[in-house]
This record gives sequence, C-alpha cells and structure tokens, in this order.
Amino acid sequence: MDNTKRWYEQSGAEGDVVISTRVRLARNLSGTPFPAGLTPERKREVSERVRGALKSCESGGDYDYLEMGNMTARDALAMVERHLISPEFAQCSEGSALLLKKDESVSIMVNEEDHIRLQVMRPGLDLDEAYREADELDTELDGKLHFAFDDRLGYLTQCPTNLGTGMRASIMLHLPALQERGAIQQLAGTVSKLGLTIRGLYGEGSKPEGAIYQLSNQVTLGISERSAIENLKGIASQIIREERAGREQLRQNPRFEDMVWRSLGILRTARLLSHDEFMTLISNLRVGVALGVIPDVSIDTLSGLIADAQPAAIMAAARRDMEPAERDAERAKMVRERLEAE
Repeated sequence: MDNTKRWYEQSGAEGDVVISTRVRLARNLSGTPFPAGLTPERKREVSERVRGALKSCESGGDYDYLEMGNMTARDALAMVERHLISPEFAQCSEGSALLLKKDESVSIMVNEEDHIRLQVMRPGLDLDEAYREADELDTELDGKLHFAFDDRLGYLTQCPTNLGTGMRASIMLHLPALQERGAIQQLAGTVSKLGLTIRGLYGEGSKPEGAIYQLSNQVTLGISERSAIENLKGIASQIIREERAGREQLRQNPRFEDMVWRSLGILRTARLLSHDEFMTLISNLRVGVALGVIPDVSIDTLSGLIADAQPAAIMAAARRDMEPAERDAERAKMVRERLEAE
C-alpha cells in the first residue's frame, strides 16, 4: 500500500472489481457494563482507558484522538462516507471518541454499541493483511485492557449476533455487470446460505450507489476468525469471476463503449453534478477504465473522487454547510479538475 496516499485513494489486488477490504472487531472491557448502561461520565472513563492503552502500544503515536461531542455533524457524516465510522456512531456524542490512524487505515470507535469497534481498511482484496493488522492490535489492547471473553461463547458483545469472534470482515465490490444483468438478488440469496450477506454501499439498510456493494460474513459464533476469512475469500473470488465474465459481455455491445465515453464527457465538462448522477457516471467510467476502453484515467483517481465527492465530504472540506445546488457545483468543479489533471 502506498503510504503517501489514503487507503481510499488507491487500488489494490483485484482492483478492477474490489474497491476495498475491511476487518472489524467488536470488543468489550471485562467487568464494565456495555455502553448502553453507562453514564456519559463512565463512557469518558472508558474512552480514556482505551486511549491510554493505545498510546502505550507500538503504533500508538500514529493516532489522533477525536471526541464525538466536539465534532460537527458534517464532519461525522464525512467519516461515515469514508467508512471510517458507522452511521450509528455518527450520532454518538458525550463520552464517545474516535481513535483514528493518521493515514485513516485504522479507526477505533469507543463506546458505539460495544466499548471498542476496531477496524482496519485496505485497498483492493487484502483480507489476510487486514486481518493480520487487526489481530496484532487486538492482542496488544487485550493485554492492557482485558476484554470480556467466555470459554463457551467467545468474545462477549452487546448484540448476540456478534458473539464468538466478534469479527465482521467485508469487501467493497463494484458490480455493474451483475447489476445490469439483474443478478444481485439471486446472488444475495446464494451467499446468505453460505453465511454471508450482500448489502449497499454503507451496509445494512443502505442502497447500492454506483453499483457498489458490501459482501460480509454473518456468522461469528462457532467458527474461527481464520475460517470466516477463508470463506469470504472463496465466495469473493467466485463473484469476481462472474463480474468479469459479465463485463466481457458488456464490452461486445457497441452501446457500452458509447455510454462510457459519454460519461467521461459529462464528468469532464459538467458545471453541476448531483450526487446520484455523479455515482452513475463514475460507475460507468470506472468499468470503462478497468476494461481499457478509457486509457488515460486511473482507477486510483476515480477511487479518490468517489470518497471526496460525497455530500458531507464536500462540506467538510469547505468547512461550512451548503445547499444541494452549491454542493453540486463544487462536486462538478472537483471532478473536472481531477480528470483534467490525468
């Protein structure tokens, strides 16, 4: 991974289809009630304990400490858009805190549903490395904080669905060919039988914007972390093959190439771009670049745009709230400038 770029500004293995990989661990402190049963003052005590433990870890100096109570709504939503925090955590305030690695590849939500939600993000398909980094940090923190663990149930979590490993591993997939073919619903039914789930861009309850979907494990009890990772890798490989086969069929349609070039033309010249239009056009362009139809645009540039052209991200960068029309103008300007620089 290029350390000069944020993880979402670069592509990794299988980057034509896989946008990113995430491994998230849910942990709670032994002898301490779950966050739902804590007062704001007790939550702050937990936050300080986690902060102190992380600071004494080998990589502890690489993190910023952000109190959610001091964060504006637009900044919190911008972090949701970059998948650094959950939508639920964006609503947290007193006593909740975020420990964010400076390159934004690791974030630790303190006092979300559980005391700790530790997640590692990597570009492309990189489950092994994401899990290795999450596991190492988890082990270090456990040695200092002592996580709640039961020999029969595994790691104890507020929601029973996270009992066991407490791990959710997910892969962000760009699936325009499968979506065009109407195959997503059937795919969702198939993977659910294999202990996985496929959801929209921002997880449960969200819609698939720009043909981007999350594939993640559902089963955490009665299965090892390594087994869950291998299962996810195996199913992801099959989906990648199906998507690539579907893209080759798309390539045979002369209207496809026209659609890709028209999308690039609009993105390079538009003065107003709504969020929905942008996501549709950038999806078209991304598959065109991946197939070599568009030779002079990089996947990395498009990955950065997908992150930075989201509504709250635009306002966070400008440090002020904006009406939708003003955001649309700023989005169009950003897209023009970055694509012209290619």
